[in-house]
Amino acid sequence: MAGTRITNLQNAVKQVPLIQLPQHSAAAQGAVQMRIKNSQSSGDRLSQSKSMVLQDSDLPQKPLSRHRRNQSQHGVALTVAAAFEPLVDLKGEHLNVAKISENGKKQRKNWTSMWTVLTTDELLLYKDKQETGVKTGSKTDVVQLCGAVIDWTTEKSSKKNVFQITTNTGSEYLIQADNYSTASKWYDAIRRTVDSSTKEDRGFALRKSNSSEFLPRHSSLPGHGSASPSMKQRNPVHRRSINMFGSSKLKHSASDSADKNGVKNRLKKFIIRRPSMRTLQEKGLIKDRVFGCHLLTLCEREGTTVPKFVKICLEAVEKRGLDADGIYRVSGNLATIQKLRFIVDQEEELDLDHSQWEDIHVITGALKMFFRELPEPLFPFRFFQQFVEAVKIKESKQKAQAVKKLIQQMPKPNHDTLKLLFSHLQRVLAFSRKNLMSTQGIGIVFGPTLMWPELDAGNMAVNMIYQNQIVEFILIESQEIFNLDRK
Repeated sequence: MAGTRITNLQNAVKQVPLIQLPQHSAAAQGAVQMRIKNSQSSGDRLSQSKSMVLQDSDLPQKPLSRHRRNQSQHGVALTVAAAFEPLVDLKGEHLNVAKISENGKKQRKNWTSMWTVLTTDELLLYKDKQETGVKTGSKTDVVQLCGAVIDWTTEKSSKKNVFQITTNTGSEYLIQADNYSTASKWYDAIRRTVDSSTKEDRGFALRKSNSSEFLPRHSSLPGHGSASPSMKQRNPVHRRSINMFGSSKLKHSASDSADKNGVKNRLKKFIIRRPSMRTLQEKGLIKDRVFGCHLLTLCEREGTTVPKFVKICLEAVEKRGLDADGIYRVSGNLATIQKLRFIVDQEEELDLDHSQWEDIHVITGALKMFFRELPEPLFPFRFFQQFVEAVKIKESKQKAQAVKKLIQQMPKPNHDTLKLLFSHLQRVLAFSRKNLMSTQGIGIVFGPTLMWPELDAGNMAVNMIYQNQIVEFILIESQEIFNLDRK
């Protein structure tokens, strides 16, 4: 009885090749024929005949695409049709999206809730769900998935469930969902779409983020012939994504440090090639300043022993400000003072009789600023301690002689400027009943303005006391010290 069944089955096998398979399944048909020809034993032919006559419900439940020998004519047609169907059946959904780079140029990270739609080769991002029903031009952004890189990331954001998509043009997107299952669902769907679109187009070139350098295709791409064995063993089943930077996470590429070095080199070359200050001055591009210039240098440039700005300021005060209340003590408008300073530094024509300088306190404020901004004060640094020792002398006549001797030892610009200034301050004192200025008040104003130590090693308060006392004493004894004529 068993022999009869075997004989019937063998007769059925002879009729199997008569089954007409679709033209697009010629490969499957050839595979079946080759398997029948190569079978040697009756046991093999028996198993093959069973595989051809059993119904699909009797077969093991495995994906159709992996076992073509178990497919009927209907199964082959389903497989071919499935190859042309979209990989994703996800409907649109609101996801949090941040675009951190566009064509390699970094952008500020701003998270926005976007209505996200996945197609066969693109990820469409809409500001609103309603926009999906409008024309194509209403899309806020289109992410090309062909040749893209997708990977989970924890470094680019403090949010959870974040993955990054890097397009082959260097644009980078962060996608996030509050629910992990939602984020994982979209990650898997986009990854399958990336792999599918990459299979269809292998000719694209990947580009590093923030760089114009193109990268070769990664060996983990399907169909890439130069994949190394170690890379294949690392991911034998799931080729998750293309890793552009050689690690499982996207990090700063080597081109970033190269760009930094390039900037440094360009800056060094620029500094080496830049012209000297003297060259710029000779060409007239940079003019010599008045404020902040060393007194000796300024006087040599002007061909005088007293700066011209000091002279015209003193003349203006004596012309219309000797009786002004609180002259040199009251501050002028700082903005106007800075404007006056700018005009002087630019060597423009200065007319202190102009209406914009009608406030005499602006002129006195500019004069005090000139003395304060000298690199070395009007009383040179090396004389500071000597003046302190001289003012400590108790006997008035000896003190005056010691101070006079020190002033005579000063460089001529310092000496002549001091002489002109203190003779002017004597005239200010002559109007003390109107301007309410005293020798003590002038000493407090001009003490720290005309002298200060090179190094503030001592007590600041003590130094200020000596500064005020020295200026006040010179003002009182100015006729004797500078040999001034009494008027």
